[in-house]
Amino acid sequence: MSVLVTGAAGFIGFHVSAALLRRGEQVVGVDNLSDYYATSLKRARLAELKRHKNFRFVRLDLAKREALADLMGRGSAIDRVIHLAAQPGVRYSLENPRAYLESNLVAQLELLEACRHCKGLKHLVFASSSSVYGGNTKLPFAEDDPVDRPQSLYAATKKADELMSYCYAQLYRLPMTGLRFFTVYGPWGRPDMATWLFAEAIVTGKPIKLFNHGKMSRDFTYIDDIVAGVIACLDRPPADTGEAPPYRLYNLGNHKSEDLGRFVACLEKALGKKAKTVNLPMQRGEVLTTYADISSAQRDFGFAPKTSIEEGLQRFADWFVAYRKKQ
Repeated sequence: MSVLVTGAAGFIGFHVSAALLRRGEQVVGVDNLSDYYATSLKRARLAELKRHKNFRFVRLDLAKREALADLMGRGSAIDRVIHLAAQPGVRYSLENPRAYLESNLVAQLELLEACRHCKGLKHLVFASSSSVYGGNTKLPFAEDDPVDRPQSLYAATKKADELMSYCYAQLYRLPMTGLRFFTVYGPWGRPDMATWLFAEAIVTGKPIKLFNHGKMSRDFTYIDDIVAGVIACLDRPPADTGEAPPYRLYNLGNHKSEDLGRFVACLEKALGKKAKTVNLPMQRGEVLTTYADISSAQRDFGFAPKTSIEEGLQRFADWFVAYRKKQ
């Protein structure tokens, strides 16, 4: 049997697929290879995955129901799904809101529809985001906190994904788990995220933009820790008791909120070069702090992040410098 990984050419999808392949799984990876950022990076990730004989790639837009239904239809060997495909980015949702409707809402619905018709489906794990906590001021963020004050359209779509998934778990008894990721970073990361943007600015001598004058903090979580959590969760689908739907939500973070200044200092040390900085006002859609309560994930599937910010940023910096040279 196979695991379907959506967004397999993306940052987290690539790493999750690679980890599944290393443990001997058959992986079907799908991605639409959107040009939100350079497709050359996505194709380079896919090239790494295609080294494994157990990996099959299908270029597919999840919002196109016929193609997805064919992939997961009669005779399909898929018994588990990890749904990581989405239109990411808080700031981009201010520029192109319709991209989020298609990629985050329509695609989620079409995947849910395909899964409910997929015989023998054991578990659907899908990506949510710490962005759903929006304007919450209580720290750390816990799964039962109110999430009805989104600060961006991206956050609103991820909360809507959670609600649609709960509905399908209730109606069709599909075992489902949503994972709220907290600021994931590491090798093969996304060029639109702070780690890459800051590293690029440092090595080229350009200034780093520090919004809210750098007075922000994030629960930065290293990619290997996230991947370990995703796979441990995949292996433990929620039970259907016949009463509550087989549906769970978990935070996956580092359970430690790092000041932005400390993050920059660690990246400077990893790259061996000082950063130039420019202070700017708070940007629309952003939040001051994220901080994950991970006690539920620790209890239910042993989630235990191990990577310090110093170690994680050094690994990223080593990969980043090598990747730039290849380009």
